[in-house]
Amino acid sequence: MISSLYIYSASGSDPFENLAREQVLLERGPADGVVLYLWQNQNTVVIGRNQNAWKECRLSLLEEEGGRLARRLSGGGAVFHDLGNLNFTFLLPREDFDIPKQLQVICNACRSFGIPAEISGRNDLTAAGLKFSGNAFYKSGSRAYHHGTLLLNADLDKLTRYLSPPKAKLEAKGVASVRSRVENLCVMEPSITKEAMMRQLITAAEKVYDFTAQELVFTPEMTAETARLTEKYASREWRLGANVPAAFSCQQTFPWGTVSLELQVERGIITHAGVFTDAMAWELSQLIRQALEGREFSRSAMQEGLLSIQIQPDIRDDVLRMLAEQEI
Repeated sequence: MISSLYIYSASGSDPFENLAREQVLLERGPADGVVLYLWQNQNTVVIGRNQNAWKECRLSLLEEEGGRLARRLSGGGAVFHDLGNLNFTFLLPREDFDIPKQLQVICNACRSFGIPAEISGRNDLTAAGLKFSGNAFYKSGSRAYHHGTLLLNADLDKLTRYLSPPKAKLEAKGVASVRSRVENLCVMEPSITKEAMMRQLITAAEKVYDFTAQELVFTPEMTAETARLTEKYASREWRLGANVPAAFSCQQTFPWGTVSLELQVERGIITHAGVFTDAMAWELSQLIRQALEGREFSRSAMQEGLLSIQIQPDIRDDVLRMLAEQEI
C-alpha cells in the first residue's frame, strides 16, 4: 500500500541516461511509495520495445540531423521527444497500479491551465479532439510503471518528418504505430511553460494521492546502476537489435540500365543483398553485393560500402542517389 509520494526531476536530456534512470527507479525505488519522475530528451525518437526502427522512423535522416534513436522497455508506438516535450513516469507497487488514477493527475494538471483534457480510448490524452499525450506501461515483478509524453511546445515539423513512414518499401513483422493528430498545449494556452507544468503536476499528484511530495535522492548504488544501464540503452544491440527480420527493395532505371536491390536485414545488419541489373558491366552485381553485405542498414554505411568499390563513377553516383532518395 502506498504511504508516500516522491518526486524526481532529471537534470539532463540524454535519452539513454534518462531511460536507465527510469529502470533504476522501477527496480530500486521506494517499495511503499509512488514516484513521479519528470524528464526530457533532446531530439530523440523513442520506439516501443517490440518495434522495428526502420519501419517507425526515418532513421538515417534523424541521425544525419544530430538526433538519436532510443528503445524503451514498454510497448506502444514511436514518439518524438525534444525540449518542448515533458515526459512523466509514475513508478509504484504493482498492486497499486491504477491507470485512471495516474491519468487523473495529468488531466488535473492540464485543467488547471483551463485546458479541457480528456482520457481517450487508447489511454491517450486529448483536448478538443487533439492528442497531446501518449502513454505506455510496463510491469516487472512486484513493481510497475506508467510513462507518457506531454507536448508543450514541441517541434511538430520534426515530429512529422522523423516519424513519417519512409518511401522505401520496408516489409517487416514489427508493430506499426497508430498515427494520431497531435497538438502542442501552448497553442491552447500560451502561458504554459515546462516549469509551470511541473509545478502543477506535483500539486495534482499531491491532491490525488493525498500526500505531501518529497524529493527522492539517488543513493550511490542507484547512481552506479544508472551508469551501467546507460551503456545498455545506448548500445546498438539494444536500440536496433530486436530480432525483427525486414526486407527492403528499391529499383530504378538509368541510361546505363536498370538496377534492383533486394536486401535482407536482421538485427540492423544487411545479411543478404540481391542485386539485379541489365547493365553491360557483368561484374556490377557482384561488386555491389559485396559492398553491402555485412554492413549496417543505414544510408551512410551503404554509401561508404559503395564508395569503396571500383565501378564506373556515373553508375556509382546513380546508385548512391537512388539510395539517398529512399529516406531510410
